[in-house]
Amino acid sequence: MSARPGIFVATIVLALAAHADQRVPQPPQQEFQDLFVAVETAAIFPDSKVFPDADPDAAPVNILADYHAARPDSASSLKNFVSAHFVLPPAAVPPSANPQQTGLREHIDALWTALTRSTPQVPDWSSLLPLPQPYVVPGGRFRELYYWDTYFTMLGLERSGRRDLLQDLVDDFAFLVDRYGHIPNGTRSYYLSRSQPPFFFKMVGLLSPNDPPAAYAQYLPQLRQEYAYWMQGEQQLARGQARRHVVRLAGGAIVNRYWDELDRPRDESYREDAQLAHTSGQPASHLYRELRAAAESGWDFSSRWFADARTRSSIRTTSIVPVDLNSLLYGLEGAIRAGCERRSDTRCVREFTRRSAARHAAIDQFLWDSQTGAYYDYDRLQRRRIARVTAASLYPLFVGLASASQAHAVADTTKRLLLQPGGLATTTLNTGEQWDAPNGWAPLQWVAIAGLRTYGESGLAQVIACRWMSVVNDVYGRTGKLVEKYDVVSLGRPGGGGEYPTQDGFGWTNGVMRALIALYPSDADRSRPEQCPAD
Repeated sequence: MSARPGIFVATIVLALAAHADQRVPQPPQQEFQDLFVAVETAAIFPDSKVFPDADPDAAPVNILADYHAARPDSASSLKNFVSAHFVLPPAAVPPSANPQQTGLREHIDALWTALTRSTPQVPDWSSLLPLPQPYVVPGGRFRELYYWDTYFTMLGLERSGRRDLLQDLVDDFAFLVDRYGHIPNGTRSYYLSRSQPPFFFKMVGLLSPNDPPAAYAQYLPQLRQEYAYWMQGEQQLARGQARRHVVRLAGGAIVNRYWDELDRPRDESYREDAQLAHTSGQPASHLYRELRAAAESGWDFSSRWFADARTRSSIRTTSIVPVDLNSLLYGLEGAIRAGCERRSDTRCVREFTRRSAARHAAIDQFLWDSQTGAYYDYDRLQRRRIARVTAASLYPLFVGLASASQAHAVADTTKRLLLQPGGLATTTLNTGEQWDAPNGWAPLQWVAIAGLRTYGESGLAQVIACRWMSVVNDVYGRTGKLVEKYDVVSLGRPGGGGEYPTQDGFGWTNGVMRALIALYPSDADRSRPEQCPAD
């Protein structure tokens, strides 16, 4: 493990001192009020994220006064006003290479520098949150650090020999916990109202791969603070109630859900959310909370969250107890217990032994279905499992909570229902949403492969890895690019669907691909799935 804790602590102290008198930054929607609504409603930028990412040239109160005085009454005059008062984010320049001249491995290794940013200071009134150390962005429209993306990026950084950036990234996330009390979805003020799947303990473990408890002990305060964020409100819950991220089921078990503090349109997708509210039939504030909670899941959007399994207007994320979130929190509980053991804190060890055992029992009781051999999400209001097989079913294997028989059953179900020519499909349903079939995503391939290998299902793991690498190689050979998602059914093209065009870059694809190249070197250059081992 890196011997940099002293430097890290000094950096954190200085950074926190610099922010000691600052309030938590407010999102642009709140700062710019009717101006924000006007800009997003008029659609003067094709991407709703452009304006929230723009840097104002004066205090919001002054810009608002100018806006109210000028009263621009057309889309063109409004755009001119914005151009005069804001610095727009630069257009993304997709990184690409000539595949005939640059191998994929070399291209990925070079991309880390292209995607690295350093912003210890940010412009006044910017939505960007400062970070003390350099960090890696996904690419494209995603110009800031994202939470769960980063773990998968770090897998590739490790294989590329960039352990300096591993340490920087963990320190940045620790800083966010210390500064804001949790790790936000991303480092923008408009992401502070929610988090993302809690992979921080996995990131910390990468710092000391041969002895993860040593790293857990070093970052134990931040691990415990993150856990407290996810569990806030559990003591006040009666059976059958939910508060913030915590759910107490009718039988008394404590589990978790995705949730967001706010119930208004997302700043980065204001126009899309507001338009949906007009047609959904749900109360607008309720709909917005559900959309935001789904954004916290990282699966925005998916049939997982839809009551009718098809349409976004039926979204009900906060009613669902997700298998991936609860698996990760089981992993976090284990990491805290291991860190406390290293620090000889027996009281903490007892507490988190109890907590992880209780969560394990709840997952087995409410999320596991022995008849179909799958872990499902659970509808807490209807008190039943949601019998839709998704790639989230592999998370219990990823964190090691499945039994051998459960893991074998999940492997069979995965092979039968999710395995496609290009790797794992995200779900079995094609809804037009990006977190459904036919799309496959790098993080879900890795979760499945790592989980299956843990339980001796090495053959299926290699088939998934080889097929996924063949798709990435094929698209790279055609375009010179790596993208955020791929069509694993039709092959030869990026994935589609969602609220925005498929982005190039791309952090977690780079990371997972680089890690798989190292793990399966004999399959690293395959570009057609028929070249892969038989399933």
